[in-house]
Amino acid sequence: MARYLVTGGAGFIGCNMVRFLLARGHDVVAIDDFSTGKRENVTDIADRMELIEGDVRDRKAVDRAVAGCKAIFHEAALASVPRSVADPVASHDVNVNGTITLLEAARATGVKRIVFAASSSAYGDRQESPKHEAMTPAPISPYAAGKVAGEAYMQGYAAVYGLETLSLRYFNVFGPYQDPAGAYAAVIPAFIGRLLHGQRPVVFGDGEQSRDFCYIENVCEANWLAANAPPDVCNGQALNIACNRAVSLNQLLRLLGELLNIRVRAEYTDPRPGDVKHSLADIARARDMIGYQPKIYFEHGLAKAIDWYKKNLS
Repeated sequence: MARYLVTGGAGFIGCNMVRFLLARGHDVVAIDDFSTGKRENVTDIADRMELIEGDVRDRKAVDRAVAGCKAIFHEAALASVPRSVADPVASHDVNVNGTITLLEAARATGVKRIVFAASSSAYGDRQESPKHEAMTPAPISPYAAGKVAGEAYMQGYAAVYGLETLSLRYFNVFGPYQDPAGAYAAVIPAFIGRLLHGQRPVVFGDGEQSRDFCYIENVCEANWLAANAPPDVCNGQALNIACNRAVSLNQLLRLLGELLNIRVRAEYTDPRPGDVKHSLADIARARDMIGYQPKIYFEHGLAKAIDWYKKNLS
């Protein structure tokens, strides 16, 4: 079996990707500094993987992590638009400088294949819908700008150094191990967490903003397909990873009420800077290039997420 590196391996997407790889019998090394990742996310699998506690900006730690790997899944990031608005320098430092540190380590050690966790935030608040990869990026937050910079570095290193890179633009990923607490929690875990505790969910805006929610298993599958795509496909291009369906936050709240069998009364407040109004993905390119097709759609994924939070949310 092959050896793979997952950066940010104790974070939400990272720890799910580690489990995905372990379930297929592969050797996995993960690097995480636990600034946002959680030790409890990997406690049950710690004896089946190599875990390096280190910063993705630390070249020595990254050199150790990439050694002998067939491919890298680069998930490490400060993954929050509001966090980047509050501290743009930290967002840039981790998300951009960490990415180029990883690319340099991969180049030095001969690891050619890198799958980069890009973001739908690259499209900004453009009116055209669905969003497709031929659109010029138009970031409206420091986080989005950093992710676009990461894509550019992936493309540049593919062109100049021959690395095999793909940038996957994730659209609103949700599922097990996603933190429901804190000021920067994503909307689905934040809503579920508050409802399970008998609290009112908070909506920034009128609730008519829409998202293309994508269950975590779809993202892990997309990462795997990208890691095993033909070399000529891996030339630094970006691919949308989503389900090609828009759901408003008000629709989300109604469905949560049905699934939890409760009456949902949300608290509405002012929109947040950097948030986009609508986000819907065209996933044709990912289907054509790497064979991606979502297997778990929104309602099924939401039910699975609720089950997980009921069992694991204290």
